[in-house]
Amino acid sequence: MALPTFTQQYEAGDAWLANSCAHPNLVRDVWASRMLAPIPSGEEWLVAEARLATGYPRLVRIRAEQRGPVLADPVMDVLWWLVPLHAPEKLADVRQLAVKPSGWSLHCPPTGWQIEGRMWITRPDGSGRLTDPAVLAAAFGPGGYRLPAEASR
Repeated sequence: MALPTFTQQYEAGDAWLANSCAHPNLVRDVWASRMLAPIPSGEEWLVAEARLATGYPRLVRIRAEQRGPVLADPVMDVLWWLVPLHAPEKLADVRQLAVKPSGWSLHCPPTGWQIEGRMWITRPDGSGRLTDPAVLAAAFGPGGYRLPAEASR
């Protein structure tokens, strides 16, 4: 079985993002105009927001295979993680993160482009994988995320 090409990976990620919205064709039309598409959270995922300056060092503490999509806007000094719908309970005590409410719109570029300085640090791949809030919370802790002892043997 052949591995997917970069184009196929981007198309799968774009399809997943667009289909997270009630009007996927509108999202695709906005992207075709080279603009950011507003995609509301709450149906498939929520958004956890952190400052880029403090969040990026935490992002690299999380293994790539454990990270869901992460969007960055360096000009605004913001990182956004796509997290599961149950994330608010798990992230309530993490002061550096703010979980946006259901219905909050994340203005996204397509997965393979940078638009208005906004870019995917970890691109959506079409699988629906999101960042586990427990892993994200642990990455913001003093020692970072570590595998449970029994899993590392």
